Amino acid sequence: MQNMAEPEISPAKAVLLAVQLASKAQLTALRTLISLHRKTLHTELVLRILLSHLPETLDSSKYVTFLEDLEAGSWTEESNDPVDTSSLSEISEGDAKKRVRKLRLLPLLWPNAPEDAPTDLLILFLIHRSLRIDQNTGLITQLPDLLVPFLHHSDYLRTWMISTILPLVRLNYEYHSDEGTVLTIPKFESLDDHAGVTLLLSRTGKDQPSDAASDPTVGRDLKGLVGPWMYGDTRTKRRKLRKSSSLSVQAVQPLVEPSATNHKYLGWEEVFKWIMDQAGTAWKTAVEGVEQWDGPGDVDLGGYEDGTTWLDEDDQEHLEARYARSVLATAYLISEESEAALNGVQRILVRIITLLDQDRIPTLQAACALLTPVSILDESNLLTAKNASYLRNDLLDDQNPLTSPKEDSIKLLHALLISAYLCTRARCPISIKRAGELAIVQDEHEQKLAFNKLMHHTANGPKEDDKYWIRTRNELLWLRSWGAEELSEGSDTIQGRGIFGQLTKEFIEIEVLKSLLTNTRYALAQSIYEVAMDPPLPNEVLHDAIVSAAMTAYDNATNANKTRGGLKKCDDILHTFPETLQGSTEYDEMEHLVRVTHEVGKYRLVFKQGEPFRPVNLRVHSDPISIIGKILDQNPKSYTKIGDFVDMGNNMVLAGLTKDKAKTIPQAEQKTIAEKRIVSMCIDAALAEEDFETAYSYVVTRLKDIAGPAHARSPDLERKNSGLFAEPPPKVLDDWSWRASLQAGKYERTSHTIKPTHLGNTSGNLDIRHLEQRMDCLSQALRLAPKATLQEILNVYRRCEEKLEQFVKEEAKIEAAWDEQGDDKLMPGGFAATPMKNNATTSTSRAVEEAPMSLFDLSRASMARAQNGFSALSMVRGSNSTRQEKPRPDSRGSAELSRVSTPDSASLKAPMRKRDQLKNVAVGGLASGVGWLLGAPPVNHGEDEGRD
Repeated sequence: MQNMAEPEISPAKAVLLAVQLASKAQLTALRTLISLHRKTLHTELVLRILLSHLPETLDSSKYVTFLEDLEAGSWTEESNDPVDTSSLSEISEGDAKKRVRKLRLLPLLWPNAPEDAPTDLLILFLIHRSLRIDQNTGLITQLPDLLVPFLHHSDYLRTWMISTILPLVRLNYEYHSDEGTVLTIPKFESLDDHAGVTLLLSRTGKDQPSDAASDPTVGRDLKGLVGPWMYGDTRTKRRKLRKSSSLSVQAVQPLVEPSATNHKYLGWEEVFKWIMDQAGTAWKTAVEGVEQWDGPGDVDLGGYEDGTTWLDEDDQEHLEARYARSVLATAYLISEESEAALNGVQRILVRIITLLDQDRIPTLQAACALLTPVSILDESNLLTAKNASYLRNDLLDDQNPLTSPKEDSIKLLHALLISAYLCTRARCPISIKRAGELAIVQDEHEQKLAFNKLMHHTANGPKEDDKYWIRTRNELLWLRSWGAEELSEGSDTIQGRGIFGQLTKEFIEIEVLKSLLTNTRYALAQSIYEVAMDPPLPNEVLHDAIVSAAMTAYDNATNANKTRGGLKKCDDILHTFPETLQGSTEYDEMEHLVRVTHEVGKYRLVFKQGEPFRPVNLRVHSDPISIIGKILDQNPKSYTKIGDFVDMGNNMVLAGLTKDKAKTIPQAEQKTIAEKRIVSMCIDAALAEEDFETAYSYVVTRLKDIAGPAHARSPDLERKNSGLFAEPPPKVLDDWSWRASLQAGKYERTSHTIKPTHLGNTSGNLDIRHLEQRMDCLSQALRLAPKATLQEILNVYRRCEEKLEQFVKEEAKIEAAWDEQGDDKLMPGGFAATPMKNNATTSTSRAVEEAPMSLFDLSRASMARAQNGFSALSMVRGSNSTRQEKPRPDSRGSAELSRVSTPDSASLKAPMRKRDQLKNVAVGGLASGVGWLLGAPPVNHGEDEGRD
């Protein structure tokens, strides 16, 4: 066998052969060649040859031993694998030297190496070799096998391996292998703090299913990616000397203004900021990170560290304080309003308490049940309005007292957490930050809005569970002062603590009472607020709150039946507190209001198309009496229940419904007015339904007793002889009675008119009877109506009189014919009828009557007719007394006798005939109306003056 290691090989050919062997990865032969030509193939040259020509695809494990031997300098000839020099036999020495000079061997120092790069040749080779493997093949998973055996040779290499290779390998191949983008080592090293943290944690918390109970990858990434990347001061110095992008400074400016001494903390500040950012977008990731990571000292370096502490004591203390502050800030930044998110805040709070070695806190549910008073806050200045800005901005500022890792700030956060959870559990969710704003800003308006919203949701709780309402009351009182009543006497005056600190205790108690009454917890409300040994509310305040609750229940009622719905609730509330409401005017008015509403509810009543009656319509109506008119219009035959409607009107007055419209009118007079209006409405309703008989009965029975003059009389003005000065119009007293009487007097019978059920002792002729009734109604109208309407009434009366005389004459003719046929002609020995003496007079009167008259003629004619009426009455009575005959029991004759046989007023004090009364009234009205034209003195009627 030819000796391939013969010394005849020149140094130039040895170099060329070494390059050839390295390019073919024949490391055994290369080892032999190096051992034979050690002087030529020195360590630096061999490393440069390997760096330039050894294939990057070669597995690192195949040449690690070679490098170790090269570094140790222990070489032995491998006889089993001799060096083949045949390829160099044809190359001359000159050509060999030329080829050697043309070799472009890479330097060991990689491009853009930092100024503090090591001088050790092997370390330079390893780093440069790693960069070339990454650049040409991307097989960075082979780099740990290449570098780890030599970590003990250089701290620089160890730091580079831990801070660069380890996080890059874990990110791309171990933790998040599905990520498509693979970053090269140089690009990874060029990242600033913000970009580096963003890249390393870009997939953190996103690979786990959303419904997973826990995600261990968050802590893993913080420990295994960020921790190694932040390893060692050397890396920080390198990044500083490399003049990294200005983006780094811009990214950390919102967090903290760094000094020259804490530039090495900027990367950790970015990590803290990332956790805080997750609180607003993916709070579960933030909570998992806080729970699974203890801070900058909790790192996973893959076992590549040398066992020494890489953070000194001052750095460790500073970073732990910053981490604790960022954890507290994270709790404030969780924006989701849910019980799950608040439980996440509880986990954060437990974690920070553990890190700071403080006393443990109970579970969130237990804390809400205990409602322990919050202490210490009195000594601190946390609950001041100036701290509101710290709640919204600068959460990581060292001057921010809310995120300072101290006992008082932690107690404040715990109190806010309980407050937010109590609201959220009551289906009125709020976040920690919102609770903090309410407690710190202490804006009464904002607190009242939040409280009302909470009460709205609380009011929908279980109606049958007294324990629920007792617990709710205790929680609301605790939310006001955070239990300060238990820590200090005079609790009613304590304010400024709790999310409802600016609301008075009295206000909260009133709202709780209203909720109890709204949810029909009457016995519980009475036991707490009326019969308790130490009632929480003064009696006056309790009274007003009860009345307000009853009124609210009334206004919200949709049914006018007091045995159901809101009206029943109103009635029950009024009867729940007998001691408090006894003798109260408001109580009496509400009692009558419920009563009249119940009565109104018995009838069909619609205000607008498709809008049924609601109790509140009655209470707020500007004219509640008019509602009775609507009832009469919409319910046929309801006018027959006039007594019920009069009682209804009285109850309206007693309920105070007419009070605002008549503040100066006494209640008794209001009742009278209501009765007059209601009777008038019933009369109009009866007439509208063609029931004249009922309308007439109301006029002559009910209206006669209660009606009064329409206007107030002014006797002094009437006695004046001059009308030169304008006088104020007379006061209206009763504008309803005379109108109703007039309407009844105007009514004329039709075929639809309801016939009377019995006639009594009146005329059997329905037309005559109807006219007499109309004249009775007109007499009422004349007695009550204002002067301006007398002419209208007299005109109606005159037409009635004319019709009445016509019917009387017709009936007299029929009766005379009957008498003549029955008594004179058919009876044996009878005599012919004697002509009546006054026929001429009657004709004369009719002629005069039919002639046109003035008002003066009408007055004189009326007086003459009245006198004729009296003389006729005297003749009739004289005839009756001389004959002394018993009248025949004929119904029509009896009716006519009853109608015309009125005693003379001069001889007997019996009432005169109705028609004569009306004539006298008419004459009196005309005399008083036009007497001033005649120069006559005013007529003094004793009755009128007494009424004045």
